[in-house]
Amino acid sequence: MAGDLHEQDFIGWTEQQARLLREAAAQGTNLPLDWELLAEEVEDLGRSQYDAVFSQLVRIYEHLLKLEFSPAIEPRGGWVESVNDARRKVEVKLVNDPGLRPRLSEMLGRAVPVATRRAEAGLSNFGEHAAAAALHAAHRQYTPDQLLEDWLPERPDLPALTRA
Repeated sequence: MAGDLHEQDFIGWTEQQARLLREAAAQGTNLPLDWELLAEEVEDLGRSQYDAVFSQLVRIYEHLLKLEFSPAIEPRGGWVESVNDARRKVEVKLVNDPGLRPRLSEMLGRAVPVATRRAEAGLSNFGEHAAAAALHAAHRQYTPDQLLEDWLPERPDLPALTRA
């Protein structure tokens, strides 16, 4: 049973195992194990998977915002490449740990404000104050499909970008 959970929902498995370690510690044993530290380390394994996906979602969101709001032409190719790379990394994590998929909505909710602040700061740091202000006022929300599928924001005033 635990092996199946490990394969289907690694984070869920780490949470379960940490709980079981704590229960075993509470029952007492003669084994010289640091039960609480073992439980924390197991939980950290699951959190690291979550954090890896969260980080990539922030990167995707930030660069989609920059693609949509920045009038600059030159860094656009790098942003597209970054979005595509992050999408591939998220997909690999979701395939390897299907238990992450139900957590996507919560991750996205946390990623939006982080990515928005980063995109605003990035635009402002490069003198694109009007773009940063427009982004701030827009309160842009992308759908999970827009974030994870082959989609880029349309900018008719700028050259088309490749989505490969």
